[in-house]
Amino acid sequence: MQADLFDARITPERVLRALAAHCGASNGISARRLVRVLTGEESAAGERALRHVIEAMRTQGHRVCAHPSTGYFLAENDAELDATCEFLFARAMTSLRQIAGVKRVALPKLRGQLRLPIGGNDESEQ
Repeated sequence: MQADLFDARITPERVLRALAAHCGASNGISARRLVRVLTGEESAAGERALRHVIEAMRTQGHRVCAHPSTGYFLAENDAELDATCEFLFARAMTSLRQIAGVKRVALPKLRGQLRLPIGGNDESEQ
């Protein structure tokens, strides 16, 4: 982990314990407040570390959801998880469109270069 993303107080275990009180979108907590709960202080570095830890947690299968309008929370149901997945997908597509633009490559061609299934039509499944 990069030095600026490391805070020994922000661990997956501690994040899960803190989020146990924030189940469902209606009970979300902002990154700033969650960092304060975990560390006792507010800091941009803490928020970066939190995002890094949550990314790792999601990769491991934890149902950590978030949206700018709700903050972080544990999914109470599949609909909340699906909404977070759609939000993350839209964000990823925005990044891919930017990459395609600066490289002056059509998005479908960039998709082929990255070998990413977009829209559920993975060519390897055909």
